[in-house]
Amino acid sequence: MNLLHLKNRIEPLRKELIAHPVYSEISSMEDLCAFTEEHVFAVWDFMSLLKTLQQHLTCVQVPWYPTKNAETRRFINEIVVGEESDVDAGGSTMSHFEMYLNAMDALGANGTEMQQFTQRIRANVSVNEALNECLIAEETKDFVRYTFEVIHRGKIHEIASLFTFGREDLIPDMFLEIVKELKAEAPERMNGFLYYLERHIEVDGGDHGPLSLRLMEEVCENDAQKWEEATLVAEHALKMRMHLWNGVRNKIELTSEARV
Repeated sequence: MNLLHLKNRIEPLRKELIAHPVYSEISSMEDLCAFTEEHVFAVWDFMSLLKTLQQHLTCVQVPWYPTKNAETRRFINEIVVGEESDVDAGGSTMSHFEMYLNAMDALGANGTEMQQFTQRIRANVSVNEALNECLIAEETKDFVRYTFEVIHRGKIHEIASLFTFGREDLIPDMFLEIVKELKAEAPERMNGFLYYLERHIEVDGGDHGPLSLRLMEEVCENDAQKWEEATLVAEHALKMRMHLWNGVRNKIELTSEARV
């Protein structure tokens, strides 16, 4: 068991995910709003996944000491800077999550569920309890719960696998084209969302892909059990993303029916 074996195992699921029909369902601004109202929860929980990696692979305690792998340390910290403290189209510093919320607001999407969810989290309500109060798709709740299930197990090779393979931004070209077409109809409303997508792809590009694979090799080493557990997490993560998209697709279809 090794990295190549893992990638070969998940490739059919990865192709299925890229070809998911949810993208072809988006044909109007209302459809895109419905999409973002669920997807924003995946944007939010990504940060908890990233922060968990930062806790495990860099030193965030006092007194400080240098952790084992300087390359991994830099990789994680660079991603944290890019995700937590990027610059929006207007030059203001903000996280990608905040950028997404602003884009939702410009689209006319309803961000109330996410805003109330984060208020509960700030009040030390558990993620599960806070999700129970949300009026969102059950598939979205399942997606977030799985992320925290892996985080709470505390196995760094599983967390790294979820981050590397389950949260890799699988944005097909078709989706970008759909968004660009919608922008032509309402550029002022769409500017923020398109900027978010393009910025996210730009920040995640370059050497992040190869470094995340090296991260997997570091945390799994030559341990066959760790590689198998990491593979199982990667497979389940891709299935959970498809589960999320199934819920989004159902919401879009219900939104479209309500307009008829």
